[in-house]
Amino acid sequence: MPAPPRVHELSEEQLHPPLRTWSRLWRYLLAASAGVAAWIASALVMLSSPMTPAQEDVVGAALFLDFGLGVAALAMLPLRRRFPLAVACLTAVASVASATAMGPATVALVSMATWRRRAWVVAAAVVFTAGAVVSEVAYRPRLSPAEDSALDIAGGIVLSVAFFAAAIATGYYIAARRELVATLRERLAAAEREQALTAQVERDAERNRIAREMHDVLAHRISLVAMHSGALAYREDLDRAQTAATAQTIQANAQLALTELRQVLGVLRAGHPALAVPEAQPTLAELPALIADAREAGTDVRLDASGLQTPPGKLMPQALSLTAFRIVQEALTNARKHAPGQLVTVRLAGVPGSGLEVEIRNLVGTKANPDFTPAGVGLTGLAERADLAGGTFECGQRADGYFVVQANLPWNE
Repeated sequence: MPAPPRVHELSEEQLHPPLRTWSRLWRYLLAASAGVAAWIASALVMLSSPMTPAQEDVVGAALFLDFGLGVAALAMLPLRRRFPLAVACLTAVASVASATAMGPATVALVSMATWRRRAWVVAAAVVFTAGAVVSEVAYRPRLSPAEDSALDIAGGIVLSVAFFAAAIATGYYIAARRELVATLRERLAAAEREQALTAQVERDAERNRIAREMHDVLAHRISLVAMHSGALAYREDLDRAQTAATAQTIQANAQLALTELRQVLGVLRAGHPALAVPEAQPTLAELPALIADAREAGTDVRLDASGLQTPPGKLMPQALSLTAFRIVQEALTNARKHAPGQLVTVRLAGVPGSGLEVEIRNLVGTKANPDFTPAGVGLTGLAERADLAGGTFECGQRADGYFVVQANLPWNE
């Protein structure tokens, strides 16, 4: 799985996603409710002590100013995402003379902290602390009939600083949570892309496999059918018995082609038991029959298996045997197409533990069979088969005039 994106790789929209209507509304309601509660508590504290008429006028004006500054601070909250530091500092300044502004100031400080800018936090801390000192030392004592002790003033300042620290910590937590959610979404999107890419690669590999199997199965049989049908079309010296025998050969090869096609489809549809066909894939055990078919089609084939050593009781792995059979089958088909009438030599050699060597050679023909059009995919399919088996594959015309197909396949004990 790809590594998670770092913080600077996440976009601003991911770290600060747009808020829905309700998400904005409940923040404003929370700030307003906290501000009104703070205003009521402050009013109760101020009005609980006996005051002179002059002091009552001052306290009334202070409460009116408190509420007005709170409303102004609340009105600035919609701008907190465009100007985080400015809104946080202005609401902090308003909270010097307004308990109502503490609610909006809290929301503004949390919003500013989600950006996780240290310089912003330091600037806001200086403004907020200075405001707390001014409020506790110079402003609120003027509104209280009783004089506050130095301990009460220090306690108020410490409480304000602790409140500021809690708001900043909440903002950092929200930012970390947003980052985690954005990272998980990035991982999910990357995993989905990787899964889609893997599925596409698997589909392409399966298409290649199907094409390779279909080519290997049908090319040999169809070439035999075309060879014999061409004989019926061009040879006029065949008697009735020879014509019937050739027609029977064509029919037999067509039926074999259909049978082998069903075998391949059965293997490819192994995940569908209702469609599967139990027949096994061909192996080197069917090599004599393959050579007999080639000879019957007019190709002189000689088999040399003297170098093939199989210990008693040891069988060649089925996958290896199938790969070797397909290589010989395709090579005989190509020889029949491109070098009709030439001798083809098939040589098998190898021993478990050292590997299996398959070599097919024939003289290059003077002209190819006109009934066949080269497709150029057979040898490519053989190279893919050998590569999938972990072996090597070479083919081409040699200096001595022979066209050689040679494969070396691993043969484990």
